Parts: sequence; structure tokens; C-alpha cells
Amino acid sequence: MCDKNNNKNFWWTVDLNLNNDNDEEILNNLAILSGALGSEILLNSNGKNYLRAYFNSNDDPDEIIKKFKELANNNINDYKIFKTNNQAWDTQHYEAFPPLEVGKNLIVSAPWHEDKIKNQPDRLAIYIFPASAFGTGYHESTQIALTLLEETVKPQIKILDVGTGSGILFITALKLGAKFAYARDIDPIAITEAERNMKLNNIDKNLCKIEVADLLKNFDDRVNILTANILLAPNLELLPNVKNILEPDGVAIFSGMTVKEREKFIDGVNKNSGLKIVSEIKLNDWWGCKAVIA
Repeated sequence: MCDKNNNKNFWWTVDLNLNNDNDEEILNNLAILSGALGSEILLNSNGKNYLRAYFNSNDDPDEIIKKFKELANNNINDYKIFKTNNQAWDTQHYEAFPPLEVGKNLIVSAPWHEDKIKNQPDRLAIYIFPASAFGTGYHESTQIALTLLEETVKPQIKILDVGTGSGILFITALKLGAKFAYARDIDPIAITEAERNMKLNNIDKNLCKIEVADLLKNFDDRVNILTANILLAPNLELLPNVKNILEPDGVAIFSGMTVKEREKFIDGVNKNSGLKIVSEIKLNDWWGCKAVIA
């Protein structure tokens, strides 16, 4: 039964271990991709790793577990979800997001660290509120997308951000000089977070059309840049239609995939997309690329 309680005095806490592989890196990646606010790797009584991940009290516990099962390909041995008082953990959470330099001239920061980055005027500040984990800039896949985006954006271009999450990518594009952004996500809560982050960055709401939508369905404009910092499966699903929404000299930026998934995505690009990859970035175990119309 789903608990609809919106009490702010607790976090949903998930303890989870897998059937075959409780490697620390795999568990950490599961936490990041699940949208956890924070996580830690603990040892059980048998000396084996398990994941403890924290979620906002407003999140649906059934949906949290559903997402974990999808990400783990139903390879979960056991799990439990319960409420944890948030008072001490909340303070740790706020301190866990120091300013982060990304790319050549960007710096990502939680809004409460604004004073810390005033002495770095050579970097463009992107403020993201990390209360809901829809992409804060701290994950490697987002850093890859931001780096590729920074080198691609030109003044007066239009961008479409698919799976926008926190909105960090389209917000960055607008602050770099883009004239208009489309942003889409299937999660209404993500839309709310993206709108909040627009306000943090003083983005005029008239510069963006942000909506609940699935990938490219019913999108009827052409853009100069498409960004998709999402998982492998939806990235592959995007491929056949990307060229239809790009301007002739447009660029598509794909991220959210691991290095192990690189070959599968490249195969998808070569088979049925009408695109060609022109650059790629690897950051630890994560991978992303930039593609143009072939």
C-alpha cells in the first residue's frame, strides 16, 4: 500500500542487496540512477555490501522500489523500505553539495553556497537545488553532458532537453546564450523541480516551454541542439527520430550511459539513426557523445 503521507520529518530509506553482485560501484550507480537524495554502502552481518539509499518523504515508496527493480533487471535479492528521521541527515545532505567546476567555464552550485563562488567570476554559475535528485551536476553523466553542451551552444539557438530532470542542461544553455528551450520529462515532479531551478537562475519563463511528455512524441519543431542525459534504453528509442527534429547543422548530445554500454549505443547510431558520432567523453565508468546528421 502506498503511503501518501507528506510529513517533512522523515525520509524514505531503502536497504537493498542484489542476488549476484554487490560490488560497491554497482550499488553506488544504482543509487544515483534511482534518483536517491543520498546513499551509503554498508556491511551486513555476513560481511557483504548492501545499499542504503534515501528519498524525499513526498516520493511514492512503491515507485521507488519499482524503479530499483527496473534498474537492477529484477536482480534484487531482498530489500526493505522504512521511514528515517531526517533532522541530522538533512544537515549532512546540505553540506554534501559544494560548488563543482565543470567543463572550461562552468561551476555548479547549490544556492546556499552562492557566497563561496563570488570569487570565481570567470566561471558561469549554474544554481541547482538538490532537494530532489533529478540531476544536480555532481554525477559523471551530467558533467559529460554539460561539457559537451558548453562547447556546442551558440547565441540565439534553440534547444530541446529530453528527460530534463532538474533542468540543469537547458538552464545552462539559456545562460550560455540560447534564445529558447524546450524541456520534457515524463515525471511531473521533475517539471516542478526544473521550474524552481529556473527561478534560482533568474531564467525568464517565456524563454522555455516545459512540459510532461514522453521523449519526442508529438514534438513538432526543429532545434539546433538536442540533449538527452537518460538511460541507454530511452536513448536508443530516441535515435530513429532525432534527425527529424534537428536543423541541418544541428547537434545531438547523448549521455547517461556507462562505458560498457558504449558499443551497443554506437551500433544503434550506425544502424538506423541517420546520425554520426563526432566526439565522445569518458568520465570514470560513464560515457557520452555528440552526434550530427550524417
